[in-house]
Amino acid sequence: MGKTASPEAAIDGFMQAWQQKDYAAMYGYLSEDAKGTITEEEFVKRHQAIYEGIEAARLTVGRQKEGRERRKGPSQEFHFRLRMDTVAGHVEYDQKGVATREGRRWGVNWHPGYLHPELSEGDTIRVQTLTADRGEILDRNGKGLAVNAEQVEIGLVPAKLGAASVATLAKQLRVSESHINQKLKAPWVQPDYFVPITVLPKNDTRLAGLYDIPGVTSQVKKVRFYPLSEAAAHLVGYISDGVGKTGLEVLYEDKLHGTNGAVLTIHDRAGNEKMVIVKKEAKNGETIKLTLDADLQTSAYEQIKTDVGGVAALHPMTGEVLALVSAPSYDPNEMVRGVSEELWKRWNEDPHRPFLNRFASLYSPGSAFKPVTAALALDDRAITPEQTFTIKGLHWQKDASWGNYRVTRVSERYSEVDLEKALLTSDNIYFAKAALAMGESTFTAAATRFGFGEKLPLPYPIDPSTLANDGIKNEIQLADSGYGQGEVLMSPLHVAVTYTAFLNKGSLLAPELLDKEGESTGRIWKQNAFSAESADTVARDLIQVIEHPAGTGHAARINGLKLAGKTGTAELKSEQGKTGTEYGWFVAFDAEHPQLLVVMMIEQVQNKGGSHYLAPKIRRLYQTRLLDR
Repeated sequence: MGKTASPEAAIDGFMQAWQQKDYAAMYGYLSEDAKGTITEEEFVKRHQAIYEGIEAARLTVGRQKEGRERRKGPSQEFHFRLRMDTVAGHVEYDQKGVATREGRRWGVNWHPGYLHPELSEGDTIRVQTLTADRGEILDRNGKGLAVNAEQVEIGLVPAKLGAASVATLAKQLRVSESHINQKLKAPWVQPDYFVPITVLPKNDTRLAGLYDIPGVTSQVKKVRFYPLSEAAAHLVGYISDGVGKTGLEVLYEDKLHGTNGAVLTIHDRAGNEKMVIVKKEAKNGETIKLTLDADLQTSAYEQIKTDVGGVAALHPMTGEVLALVSAPSYDPNEMVRGVSEELWKRWNEDPHRPFLNRFASLYSPGSAFKPVTAALALDDRAITPEQTFTIKGLHWQKDASWGNYRVTRVSERYSEVDLEKALLTSDNIYFAKAALAMGESTFTAAATRFGFGEKLPLPYPIDPSTLANDGIKNEIQLADSGYGQGEVLMSPLHVAVTYTAFLNKGSLLAPELLDKEGESTGRIWKQNAFSAESADTVARDLIQVIEHPAGTGHAARINGLKLAGKTGTAELKSEQGKTGTEYGWFVAFDAEHPQLLVVMMIEQVQNKGGSHYLAPKIRRLYQTRLLDR
């Protein structure tokens, strides 16, 4: 009895226990009359439910002196101020209370109004989350790449299912019966509950006839939607449970996610809202606008969607990334809907690895690297444009020290080969000789000016390219490196960045992925990687690769558009003399009015004509681009 022998002891003890959220101790300070209206268990549960539900923090309850608080017989009036932070914001109020003497003991006459002055018996405090919209990802023209769209959530009510409902729905949705049954067997499911099965666009043809199936119903739900589907999956990525998991969705998660708000309200016994205690508005995520061109992205994907490869496209005068494509791909919308076990298994067991991002991965660039060797050798004066190498036959080695190793070229059309003819016919032997003429140290020092071993200055993760694993070890490796083989590895995007030097006086532009809305573009990444004179010389010869009838890229020629470019076929094999896997490359840019530079790489072209397989794809891509203008 000692601790409640005075009103001050009871009041102060009650408020201290309250501030410590010790609700059982609070109950011990109540008067017997107050205890008669609520049990200790109910009292504790009510306080816990309210304060945990509103995420109360930094709770303080302090006695306020309101003039002279006089004891009136067996009762003592007191005033207090409550302060706390909640999920919806700061709450603060003043309230009046009364302590009563019961024999030798004092107790607090608690009632619901202590929790809030406007709270009466039977009222409830509710908390509602105000969900922030996730920021959208748009292309340069405002077209959606990742948007929030109202779609139709299809579900089942177990109590209303017919004997064939699951089988019919599975067939209509093109999913397995086990996928649907797994959802129906979830622990939370009750007979009258709505059990979500999948989410479909409002115009999805699978919706037709669904509602004739017993037990099928639906509701409108705002979900993440990827309009380009497979065409931009590797770049844009996807979300799961509202959080970015891959691609730009995870890269810009902090900006896209936004901040949820909340509102605390008091409702009467009938469920009617009486008042708003406090409200914090939701803060929607930021919109991310890219330099990407959604139409070009889709067109590029259409060209390679049945192949294994990647495409990187830039504006060669600004460095703006216009398209980044990888194939085969997957539909990120399936990730939002919930991937079935069957589809997940099919993706993961696909030998072509649809989740592998090929525009960001490293490959031997083969002949696509030869223009770089040409420009570096011109700068070093290891070659001149007019100088010729005498090359007879298809095979060559420097001397007998090379043993059985020989460099092979694909055509012996020319025996006196200058730079233009070497680029025109993609002569491996010419560029092997050019690299040897430079020497290992000069070649390595010059080539590293292109950013080998460095990350591209882009927020998106791209594997750093390599010139050699541990230095160029011998002349054979140097010769092979001159025509883009050996241990040279580059991503399609890095190849595209490298070619910007031919249109920017020898300087490489930094790739730009975020639309800077009017800010200047054309940021230099590598200043003067080679001279402007060498850049112009090589660029003129690259026009002939496509314009000249003997050029390896002539099949991509388009009347009315002067394209420059370079083909390439890199072969990976266990040893010389054996057939290996071939990677086809095609680099092209419009030479007179440069607005588009495209790098296309396709794997396993050894039975498709090598790099020639890519020429009609490049031609169609540029023709589509012209029609879009």
